[in-house]
Amino acid sequence: MTNDAILRQLGYTVTKSALVQVQKAIDNTNSFDYVKKHLITLHDQLQSYLSYVALSSTHDYFKIKNMAQGKEMIEATNEAIFRWAKKYKVEIEKVYKKDTYYVLGRK
Repeated sequence: MTNDAILRQLGYTVTKSALVQVQKAIDNTNSFDYVKKHLITLHDQLQSYLSYVALSSTHDYFKIKNMAQGKEMIEATNEAIFRWAKKYKVEIEKVYKKDTYYVLGRK
């Protein structure tokens, strides 16, 4: 999958700056070739929870953004994220005081 395709799958417009940003995130993701197919699948699954995978605007990582509304839905979304990370052995890091997670790569 090309960087253009990754951007499109995540809902981004392909621009020079987006291509640079996605390459930096790829470079910072341990075993990205393994993670990428699972990352896109997670992105598609999270849409029903009003959540998504995106590029971080502050760090060179992919991030998982939990945008669910209501305590029960937020918890269900976080559980889906944790199940995904455990199943595919992907290390994630919680962003302080947010329901957002950086994708660090394969454990």
